[in-house]
Amino acid sequence: MKKIKTLRSVFAANDQVAYELRKELKGKGITFINIMGSPGSGKTSLIERTMDELKDKKFAIIEGDIETSIDAEKLQKKGVEIYQINTGPFGGDCHLEAAWIRTAIGEMNLEGVDFLLVENIGNLVCPAEFDTGAHINVVVLSVTEGEDKPLKYPLMFRRSQILVISKTDLLPYLDVSLENIVRNARKINKDILVFPLSVKTGEGVEKWKNYIKNL
Repeated sequence: MKKIKTLRSVFAANDQVAYELRKELKGKGITFINIMGSPGSGKTSLIERTMDELKDKKFAIIEGDIETSIDAEKLQKKGVEIYQINTGPFGGDCHLEAAWIRTAIGEMNLEGVDFLLVENIGNLVCPAEFDTGAHINVVVLSVTEGEDKPLKYPLMFRRSQILVISKTDLLPYLDVSLENIVRNARKINKDILVFPLSVKTGEGVEKWKNYIKNL
C-alpha cells in the first residue's frame, strides 16, 4: 500500500505542474505539442519537416533522450531555440515529466514563440503515463512497426489526440495495411485524428501542415 500511495503522489504532483504549465503557456499564446513514439518512428524528421513547412511560425524545441544530443544537434542547424534533457545522469528514465519541462522553459528564450515542440524519449509506454503540460499529444507510428501497436500499447493511443502514421512511402514494400492501423487505433480512441504521411516524398504533409498552422 505504501508503494501505491507513493506512486499516486508522484502522479498527482506531476499533474499539478502540468496543469499550471499548460495554463501559463496558453496565456503567452504558445501552443505546446508533445511528440511521442518509438525510437526510429520519425519524430525528429517530422519536427524538421514541420518547421520547414511553417517558416512564418516561430518554434522552440525541447529534446528528450536518455543519452546523447544527436537529435538536438540536428535540429539546432535550423537556428531554433532548443534545450536538451538527458535522463541518463539521474536514472535513465524513459519519459519526460512536467517539472523537467518547466525547468527547461525557465532557461529558454520563448519571446515571440508560436509553438513549443517536445520530442519525448523514444518509447510507446512510459511517455504516455506522464502529463507534460502539453496542449496536444501526438504519437508517431511508422508503417514499419506493424498494424498491432495500438492494440499492444493502448495507453499511448488513448492519451494522444493525434496519430501521425509515418514513412508511408514504404507501404508498397511491406505486408501492412494502412486501413488496419487506423482501424486498430480507433478501437482504442475513436476520436483520434490520423495523418498518414511521408516526410521523404511529401505525401500527406500538406494536410498536416494546415492542421498545425490553424491551431
